[in-house]
Amino acid sequence: MAARRISSLISRSLASSPALLSKGRRPSGGRTTGKYSTSAAVEDPITPSVKVNYTQLLINGQFVDSVSGKTFPTLDPRTGEVIANVAEGDARDIDLAVSAARKAFDDGPWPRMTAYERSKILLRFADLVEKHADEVAALETWDNGKTYEQSAKLEVPMFVRLFRYYAGWADKIHGLTVPADGSYHVQTLHEPIGVAGQIIPWNFPLLMFAWKVGPALACGNTIVLKTAEQTPLSAIYVAKLLHEAGLPAGVLNIVSGYGPTAGAALASHMEVDKLAFTGSTETGQIVLELAAKSNLKPVTLELGGKSPFIVCEDADVDKAVEMAHFALFFNQGQCCCAGSRTFVHEKVYDEFLEKSRKRAANRVVGDPFLGGIEQGPQVDGEQFKKILKYIKSGIEGGATLEAGGERFGSKGYYVQPTVFSNVKDDMTIAQEEIFGPVQTILKYKEVEEVIRRANASRYGLAAGVFTQNIDTANRLTRALRVGSVWINCFDIFDAAIPFGGYKMSGHGREKGIYSLSNYLQVKAVVTPLNNPAWL
Repeated sequence: MAARRISSLISRSLASSPALLSKGRRPSGGRTTGKYSTSAAVEDPITPSVKVNYTQLLINGQFVDSVSGKTFPTLDPRTGEVIANVAEGDARDIDLAVSAARKAFDDGPWPRMTAYERSKILLRFADLVEKHADEVAALETWDNGKTYEQSAKLEVPMFVRLFRYYAGWADKIHGLTVPADGSYHVQTLHEPIGVAGQIIPWNFPLLMFAWKVGPALACGNTIVLKTAEQTPLSAIYVAKLLHEAGLPAGVLNIVSGYGPTAGAALASHMEVDKLAFTGSTETGQIVLELAAKSNLKPVTLELGGKSPFIVCEDADVDKAVEMAHFALFFNQGQCCCAGSRTFVHEKVYDEFLEKSRKRAANRVVGDPFLGGIEQGPQVDGEQFKKILKYIKSGIEGGATLEAGGERFGSKGYYVQPTVFSNVKDDMTIAQEEIFGPVQTILKYKEVEEVIRRANASRYGLAAGVFTQNIDTANRLTRALRVGSVWINCFDIFDAAIPFGGYKMSGHGREKGIYSLSNYLQVKAVVTPLNNPAWL
């Protein structure tokens, strides 16, 4: 998939790829999805026809129950009702999974087969995911709450693209011949690092699976992956497809469970050679400490954000409003790089605010399995309550509530699209990661001022800049202390574009060529040369 604006992709019709719905539950031609017109659908959600067939742990190529026999429920965020009960792994299951991965790396065929053979398995896997795209997308929406349109038209195709991208890298990983002072032949070898522990979040379960599993496998490593307890279903399903594609047993092991038990055990395991984590900054600090206190394994972290979206005085206001709206509200606002601090120049502030208020008020909220829905429910009750608490904080802190501010409907975890104006930098809603559909709009006067204010954050994940002036764009691009800057666009996640943060947004990069270094060791090999023809 070429780099294209995500907002254009998710606005397309699903006519060519209908959602998996039970018979008789598809909305009739007379049912519309205008402002708040979907409240009935929220109260009477569509039943997906996809079946949940895989709920166990996947260890050494086999689906197994947890050692304890415990399970935990994964919930439908549209209703709070149980979708399925999933095996609850803990430290004992992590031990089994790491042992399987260790054996597969030390004695198994995966790191020893040709890179081309590994590439072919990854390509077959991508083909299988395309074949089962409807089921994969339905599981992702059902477990997470994101719209089916987003899952089917954006995330599953991007998942497939990522694995094809990494399949292409598998046989292009190589070292260098290095000139040295003296009669020596020096080469560097790029070797797989070993057993990779990976912990993925709940906001993009499929894509985070691809971001981590893809490069690790391309480099010849074996994996133990812990899913988020809120969203385990899609990872288990696609892992099964990966084994159908020919992945040897033990190369990829999936353990579902909770952070303090399964996650902590994985982070601190002495036989795990490398750790990758995506989640909150606070949890990232714990993960890094556990890794350091165990075997000092290297860790890549993709953590929280409070990304500025800067609207300059020369901006086309209508376009800026739509882009800023997308930058914040995409994926129910549950996006680490969301443009959650909207800085607007004072000359266009009033116009921008009024149009942003109207755009949020007209955002279509409802059952994510319906076509035309822009926003589904938040992932679970905890996140739902957290967002409402932040909204209350904004009101009590003196910001002006322009739109939304309450729950939507009476069932599930829906939150009204919310907009605050008159936001000050020291307010909680301007400093902390809300991770929900809450837009905070701040006013600024000068470019130097907005640079200083935008950088005055512990986070440094991403930024958006909306301007028609190339000099302004260049000035901001280089001044902002963030890992990604999008100019007149936002959330462009091409497979080849690296992604990661400055400061407390983490370290290391995912996607692109930079992600490969996370899963490789570099070895220098030096051999004396006797009477060399040249040096």
